[in-house]
Amino acid sequence: MADVVLVPSGLVRIVDLVLHSVSSAHSRRAYAKALADFLAWYAAEVRGPFSKAILQQYRSVLDKQGLAASTINVRMAAIRKLASEAADNGLLDPVLAAGIARVRGVRQAGVRAGNWLTREQARLLLLAPAATSLRGKRDRAMLGILMGCGLRRAEVVALTTDHLQQRDGRWVLIDLMGKGNRLRSVPVPGWVKVLIDDWTTGACIGEGKIFRAIDKAGRLHGSGITEKVVWWTVLAYAKPLGFEKLAPHDLRRTCAKLCRASGGDLEQIQLLLGHASIQTTERYLGTKQDLVNAVNDHLGLS
Repeated sequence: MADVVLVPSGLVRIVDLVLHSVSSAHSRRAYAKALADFLAWYAAEVRGPFSKAILQQYRSVLDKQGLAASTINVRMAAIRKLASEAADNGLLDPVLAAGIARVRGVRQAGVRAGNWLTREQARLLLLAPAATSLRGKRDRAMLGILMGCGLRRAEVVALTTDHLQQRDGRWVLIDLMGKGNRLRSVPVPGWVKVLIDDWTTGACIGEGKIFRAIDKAGRLHGSGITEKVVWWTVLAYAKPLGFEKLAPHDLRRTCAKLCRASGGDLEQIQLLLGHASIQTTERYLGTKQDLVNAVNDHLGLS
């Protein structure tokens, strides 16, 4: 077994194994960039074997770049995974791999607030696409799905007509495959269903993917869209309204925030978003304990 891994003879061959082990397309992209940047740095000059010391040196480089703690932690996780796969494939001494695994990320104090819209801002964004054009109908339906159902952009891209079914007397998106391959069903508000119907009727879509590309002539093109289309669609309508850095995930966060503000139960919001734990939902919402209006002040026992 080799006790060192030199770039590019060993590590580069392991990158694909790392990427194939990650289920989320978003995580794969993040890991791919993280590993490409690390390998480029590693190969830029003569360094020692891939080890704990090398990763600590690289983490120092990332710190000096002023990157966010979350960005550094994702990159560190990708490199630790690279070491694990290298050891499993006989390209790295397990002792070295164990040392690399002990290099921790950056401690992040507090909860990142993120970005979201108020109710009035959300209404303005929904009205931004022109409902008279085919593109406008599609884009309004897309914004409605993002804000009304809290879907991730990958879930929007994968959405088909078969997902939209009636359950318990209402419309529901059945068996959506989300992050970590978790299945969930998402209730569809009546106003979102109206927007979807307006789009699918105008585009004559009766099966297959709900959202399709539209060419410059305003005609349907192909059998679906990419995640980049979702990204640029949100940005195209957000920027003129002054929401310069609004992303599709911010509309998912908007859905969660508005659900909570309207009295939505935390566990139901967790199920809506497809989070693995209630703690993730609490962090997502930035939930804080209210010591002034404490929940246990109104038990009705006195």
